[in-house]
Amino acid sequence: MPLPDLVAHRGYALRYPENTLAALDAAIRAGAKYVELDVQLSKDGFPVLMHDKTLARMCGVKSAVHELTLSELRALSCGEKPKFGEQFASEGIASLAGFVQLLRKHPQVTAFVEIKRIAIDHFGREKILERVLPALDAAIHQCVLISFSLEFLSAARRAHPIPLGTVFDEWTQRAQPIVDEIDPEYVLCDIEGLPKSGPIEHGRAKIAVYEVDDPKTARELGARGVHLVETFSIAEMIAALK
Repeated sequence: MPLPDLVAHRGYALRYPENTLAALDAAIRAGAKYVELDVQLSKDGFPVLMHDKTLARMCGVKSAVHELTLSELRALSCGEKPKFGEQFASEGIASLAGFVQLLRKHPQVTAFVEIKRIAIDHFGREKILERVLPALDAAIHQCVLISFSLEFLSAARRAHPIPLGTVFDEWTQRAQPIVDEIDPEYVLCDIEGLPKSGPIEHGRAKIAVYEVDDPKTARELGARGVHLVETFSIAEMIAALK
């Protein structure tokens, strides 16, 4: 039975504050060959790593990322206090540039860089591409640009040869003409939105499924044709699937 490769979803998010350099470094040290991270832009246009629409859960601040400058964001703790208490109080919000420096030290690692819709809606597709692609440049051969926004990915396809991944809540959402136009190298889907049985495939694309923390489920997905599964529990899953 083929085993899917594992993707560290927001880094080693089970044990470290998600999307921080600590979480991503820990995932790589645990053996992750793939990592996933979320990108938004600060008020002054700098790409930083953050999943949520606001900073409340990660930083204890109600503002959105795009409402604060990079300097203001850097002054915040990103320790995910509701989950970890004060254990990671000194951890800051990661910049995309900082992550690229980490990635360059590990040429065997591929990064799925998700551009969040809130950033696209606020800044527009072209502005995002203008700020993100140069930030990735030093390690761009190790990166895949992914998003729920098909319009953004269509613009990215016209702008740059970087590999692309479409992200869906439901497997049936692939049946849109724009998906064929994008011709993604990867298709990512929520496990809850998959068909209950049968092969999982889409043209030439490699298939990634999130969120999976159960080894048995990962094996079953691999048998159905899934190439990668995203997990918050990267070290535990690597050990379980050996």
